[in-house]
Amino acid sequence: MDRLAKVLQFLGWPILCGILVAVVIVQYRQLQEVAKLARQPAPLVPIYDAQPSYSEAIAKALPSVVAINATSVNVESVERASEDRLNLYLGERASLGSGVIVDDRGFILTNLHVVDTLFDAFDTEVTLSDGRKTPATVVAWDQANDLAVLHVNADDLIPIETGAVNELKIGNVVFAIGYPRNIGQSVSQGIVGAVSYNKEGMALIQTDAAINPGNSGGALINRNGQLVGINSSIFSESGNFEGIGFATPVSTAFPVFRELMKDAITANSGYLGVLTGEALDKNSSQLFFGVDNIRGMLVESVDAGGAAEQAGILPGDVITQVEDTVVIDGQNIMMEIRNKKPGDTVTIEVYREGQTLNLSTTLGFGQAIIIEAQEVQTGGRDTDGVDLEMDRTRAVTEASITKR
Repeated sequence: MDRLAKVLQFLGWPILCGILVAVVIVQYRQLQEVAKLARQPAPLVPIYDAQPSYSEAIAKALPSVVAINATSVNVESVERASEDRLNLYLGERASLGSGVIVDDRGFILTNLHVVDTLFDAFDTEVTLSDGRKTPATVVAWDQANDLAVLHVNADDLIPIETGAVNELKIGNVVFAIGYPRNIGQSVSQGIVGAVSYNKEGMALIQTDAAINPGNSGGALINRNGQLVGINSSIFSESGNFEGIGFATPVSTAFPVFRELMKDAITANSGYLGVLTGEALDKNSSQLFFGVDNIRGMLVESVDAGGAAEQAGILPGDVITQVEDTVVIDGQNIMMEIRNKKPGDTVTIEVYREGQTLNLSTTLGFGQAIIIEAQEVQTGGRDTDGVDLEMDRTRAVTEASITKR
């Protein structure tokens, strides 16, 4: 027993030393692995922008917002020629605003004050986002809601998608799209500050998205690129944007638009947009075409941007038939067109350079039939001629709602 104890005592220290050496070696190798990993480059971790991008939503709405150039005719001065006679001197002024394509048949929604002018003498041109310019016809308006409907004859129009106004909350991000100050199409960002009502009881979306002259009639969109309002006015003491803008919500604007569009189509006849001379007879056919058998109406000119131009009808063509009606004279072709409505598509047969062509033509609007006419107010207390008023707005010197 003593002998065994001596043997264990003799071997204990070498064994303990061996264990300690093994532990040191293991730890050394672990430290080597750690050092090796430390020398390797750290894996790349993608860094994401904390700010969300709304470029896709904005890009979806941009093609639907147009520039509107209007010529405003108003009274520049008044002269009393006699006790019972006044001379009014008219002047023209260029007006720039924006509009939103709301129907691919060519209907554009904007503010009435963008195109409004004395005696309803509308002269309006629309510039699409792709640079195309086309004359526009003011077909209807609603004074109470400051809305107007324009119509253009153009292809490849992209109507805007609408959003739900009742889902808007204070603090939601919104964007104002329009053509401010003639600098081209532009976007400004803001939030919904409130949904309020003006003194006429009309609902308004309040926003701090910049709305400047030229923005009126443009689009206020949500983060999904959907239309939630038509930019209309600002609250300002200086006349310039000061952080409080207003838009008419689509929940108000679109029911008005649909009713106006319906009434405008009902009240108007289809419009082709050509100027013709007398119906061709044997002699005029021989004179113009060298043969005596061409019958129809010779097209002298075509309205720029009109239905005829869109269909491919050219000056020099002879309209020989409209639908199933053979052209006899100007009266029967006119009645065939007038019996149609704007937006109706008819087949027009024309003679051109020895060939007969059948052209599908979608009729447009001619002179607008006013849906809600607005009386021109005249004032004048007595023979002194003081306080004559021909404008529908009244100047104020205090903070006021300024139309843009």
